[in-house]
Amino acid sequence: MVTAKVWVLKKHFEGFPKTSDFDLKKIELPNLKDGGKCSATSSYFFRSVDPYMRPYSRRDMKEGDIMIGTQVARIVESKNPAFTVGAFVVARSGWRTHFISDGKDLQLLPSSWPESLPKSLALGTVGMPGLTAYFGLLEVCRMKPGETVLVNAAAGAVGSVVGQLAKIGGCKVVGCAGSDEKVAYLKKIGFDEAFNYKTVTSLDEALRKASPDGYDCFFDNVGGEFASIAINQMKKYGRIAVCGAISQYNDSVPQKGPYVQVPMIFKELRMEGFIVTRWNNRREEGLKALLKWVLEGKVKCHEQVTEGFENMPIAFIGMLKGENLGKAIVKI
Repeated sequence: MVTAKVWVLKKHFEGFPKTSDFDLKKIELPNLKDGGKCSATSSYFFRSVDPYMRPYSRRDMKEGDIMIGTQVARIVESKNPAFTVGAFVVARSGWRTHFISDGKDLQLLPSSWPESLPKSLALGTVGMPGLTAYFGLLEVCRMKPGETVLVNAAAGAVGSVVGQLAKIGGCKVVGCAGSDEKVAYLKKIGFDEAFNYKTVTSLDEALRKASPDGYDCFFDNVGGEFASIAINQMKKYGRIAVCGAISQYNDSVPQKGPYVQVPMIFKELRMEGFIVTRWNNRREEGLKALLKWVLEGKVKCHEQVTEGFENMPIAFIGMLKGENLGKAIVKI
């Protein structure tokens, strides 16, 4: 019998999440029996905190449910031949230290994963956020060499990969972030232009200065006022990939903003929201490409690591406040 620690949603979030909205509990896991199941532990491994958890918790969870989320775990016992003891998996198991699975929510790390590469990257650049950037740019934005790409929340887990993939694709890249440290990081990893949206006197002017001719592609992670202003600076036939709306996730009252129909019509823009699971059948393709670029040094990775399972809520709240540079990870 194994005792697992779990974080549950004690109370649905009202406005910004608080540590009091979570509850740390212990549960007993049954002994593993035949039937194709396996047991895994995350001891000394990694757990992800991501923006999607905020809106999805309201949509998909009840109070008292274990918090949703993904982790890199190691198989410690198995009666499933597809998952041998010692294998590393990415698991959609929520905020738990140990769990039992029938394998349907487990994905083995790519066989080509080198021992020298941190396995935590399977939660970031070579995982869901990286795939979001990959398919969002290729399939939604349909970027072409020579175009100009705009990305907001550019120093985050998704945005930082978007910018680097756009550079690999031969584009000019403009990014914005919420601190001078993040802006410096964007320039370090190859963004052509970057600015701190919190300190510019005019977002409209900052966008015009960064690209006077406008933008062909806009990868939007933020929504709200930023998106309303950026849409007016799109080039004719521009494409907008709506990936996230983190500026609105913690609002108690829905925002009211300008209507976008006029610039959409006159510039004949295409705006499309997407969720990366649409391309689950091409997951291996995306991971193979991302892993190759990371190993070649063409895509650089940065992780904001919080130590300790007990600090999961703190890491989650800090990520929503924009305290992380790159991917927010909790090391167990």
